[in-house]
Amino acid sequence: MAQPNRPHRRDALARDDQVVVERAVVLQFLAEPRWSRAGLEVALHDIPPSDIGDALAHLEAEGVVILDGEQVLVASPCARRLDALELIAI
Repeated sequence: MAQPNRPHRRDALARDDQVVVERAVVLQFLAEPRWSRAGLEVALHDIPPSDIGDALAHLEAEGVVILDGEQVLVASPCARRLDALELIAI
């Protein structure tokens, strides 16, 4: 009998790693709502720049951050409002 398709453990770990990177990025935006990509990479120096880029792309697709080229990155108005309401406060 065939087993149902389940994600491989490696895939689950990769998703967990992605969540960790996205959380790190969001925490930076909550501390300071405007970043350059270079500044974010310096602040998150222990995370590979490609992983930061992937996280930013996913967070932008979900409406958490707004990207304006490579230089200006800002927390979305929704993320800032949730932080102001202390729903996602650090």
